[in-house]
Amino acid sequence: MPFISIITVARNNRAGLKRTAASIRDQEFRDFQWIIIDAVSNDGTGDDLEDYPATILCEPDDGPYDGMNKGIDLAIGDYIIFMNSGDQFAQTQTLQKIADAVRYTQPDFIYGDSWETDGRRTAYKTARSYHKASKGMFTHHQSMLYKRSEIRELRYDLSYKIAADYDFTLQFLNKVETSLYLQIPICVFRSGGLSQKNVTLGRNEQFVIRQRHKTTSLPANALTYAMQTVSWGIRAMTPGLYWRLKQRAPQDQDNS
Repeated sequence: MPFISIITVARNNRAGLKRTAASIRDQEFRDFQWIIIDAVSNDGTGDDLEDYPATILCEPDDGPYDGMNKGIDLAIGDYIIFMNSGDQFAQTQTLQKIADAVRYTQPDFIYGDSWETDGRRTAYKTARSYHKASKGMFTHHQSMLYKRSEIRELRYDLSYKIAADYDFTLQFLNKVETSLYLQIPICVFRSGGLSQKNVTLGRNEQFVIRQRHKTTSLPANALTYAMQTVSWGIRAMTPGLYWRLKQRAPQDQDNS
């Protein structure tokens, strides 16, 4: 069975970290390491940290990606998954299903579907193929697992404030050989975070990243940028329609 490291970065999100902790506590699969990187929260989070069964580092940092880099340095698992403060696993059996699927094959990269919630509504988001990474993130970062032995010296580039996870994933995929898509929801992603508050910056950074890594031609990159702009514009203007279209989940999948 694989051993999994769960890395959670937190700053002033006490209630969110409690949700994440409850989700991790309820996992049926227990062969994991939980790492909490807290950027010296001042909202009472520190009062709860000693109650969590986790490796904890509490010190100032240069943002969430800096915290993730610190988490990688502390990880000892076969696989690493980033489950940020406020995010949750989709089911109590999520880690068990992942472990069962890779018991013998041990692929370099694992990814799956996601639930997204704004606290009132929930939408199911089916992952696209990782082969479409040149068009942007193909699933939520919290629904990806990276083999730690293949990460090696790769770290998040702190010059990117929003899209460092996209840059990290592209670089990782470019150097590994095997990937596995699991047709299950892995995370419940809490919308309204940093990336969705800074959509334009994130889109601009993704454009730069694609050019930097030469994942696509300049015209194709420009087209992707334009389509992302239109897509987010439609979502912003008709949020109700977006949530209604996404609320039906595939059969045999739930968000318990």
